[in-house]
Amino acid sequence: MGFLDKQNSVAAPGFSRWLVPPAALAIHLAIGQVYAFSVFKNPLIALPGPDGSHWRLEEIGVIFSIAIAVLGLSAAIFGQWLEKAGPRQAMLVSAICFGSGFYVGALGVVHHSLPLIYLGYGVIGGIGLGLGYISPVSTLIKWFPDRPGLATGLAIMGFGGGAMIGGPLGTSLMAYFKNSGHSPIAATWVVMGTLYFLFMLFGVFTIRVPADNWKPAGWVPSTKPQAFVTTHNVNANTAIRTPQFWLLWIVLCANVTAGIGIIEQASPMIQDLFKGVATPVAAAGFVGLLSLFNMGGRFFWASISDYIGRKNTYYCFFIIGALLYFFMPHAGNMALFVAIACLLLSMYGGGFATIPAYLRDIFGVYHVSAIHGRLLTAWSTAGIVGPLIVNGILDHYDAEHIARRQAYPLILHIMSGLLVIGLIANALVRPVAEKYWMKAPEAAKA
Repeated sequence: MGFLDKQNSVAAPGFSRWLVPPAALAIHLAIGQVYAFSVFKNPLIALPGPDGSHWRLEEIGVIFSIAIAVLGLSAAIFGQWLEKAGPRQAMLVSAICFGSGFYVGALGVVHHSLPLIYLGYGVIGGIGLGLGYISPVSTLIKWFPDRPGLATGLAIMGFGGGAMIGGPLGTSLMAYFKNSGHSPIAATWVVMGTLYFLFMLFGVFTIRVPADNWKPAGWVPSTKPQAFVTTHNVNANTAIRTPQFWLLWIVLCANVTAGIGIIEQASPMIQDLFKGVATPVAAAGFVGLLSLFNMGGRFFWASISDYIGRKNTYYCFFIIGALLYFFMPHAGNMALFVAIACLLLSMYGGGFATIPAYLRDIFGVYHVSAIHGRLLTAWSTAGIVGPLIVNGILDHYDAEHIARRQAYPLILHIMSGLLVIGLIANALVRPVAEKYWMKAPEAAKA
């Protein structure tokens, strides 16, 4: 077990930092499967209980909300433990929780028990999501002090791409098990839980942390002051008392609430809006395409932020995004609708990948994982609020016997308004006041 200790994961001299991103991707490509949850929504709704009853859309949407809420809460709770224990231990616990969450969820499907699914896919799997999400971030930032945006893009890119694998994989496995005599959803979740656990072990065994005071060859830190890039550090416990933390919390929450509503409802939404054209297989392809842009946007926008700054990058997200959400329901054909959705998801993913570097610029590098973990409570909130808005409006239209497609303009206009709120919060962000900086002795201990 000593292999898992942080001191035993320090890279040997001459170790290439480019071997670390694949370890991060192994974790994030696995846990990013949660973004493909929408392919299970209609099959779960169609699943009859012992008395012939069916679950409602809003009840199924809660599964995803719990997973995202627990992601943020577990990241906030275990962020400082991760800094001490190191990425290997965190990644292993993440793999165990994420894989076993599928198993418990499968039992819930077999017994038609929503509480079991909430516990498995939502709570246990959500803990795996939270630990797996933040564990590579501070490690890669330390390996790439010269390109923090690129580093966080590399760390988080895989999470956005997880649905590109998880969507088609889940759909194919359910089709394969359809006539097997077993519950297709339960059998699919057992297989996926096993495959993802084994895949995540690659990250556990290959991750390395840099030695103390390591720097890239030939890199000399800039001594020129940069706006919004601090040369000081803020303790995680102090950071949450600053206005900057809460402004960035609003920034992330607004961006995520808008995007997560589309992701969580992606497969049914395109089938509702383009009935007869968008088949379940085509909808799964749409989910995969969104995943591709979600993943690519994380790398692209985070890398761009190294040149134009984090604040300006978020201005792009909020201004362009608000306009696109407003005009999205008026797209005249499916191709235009898909193109707008893909661009929006690139900025949604870019927001996730840029926020750790934004935190690093504002609060310094020492406690970036712990601060990042606490900020992810914004994601927890968005994971509840976004689906509640979408599913609540859709359920209301269903109850009134109004076609679902007529609900989407209202939903997407609400998302546009949320981005305007994020725009205002981003504009108010300023450098952290000196009274919050860590003093030299405290920084040395950290």
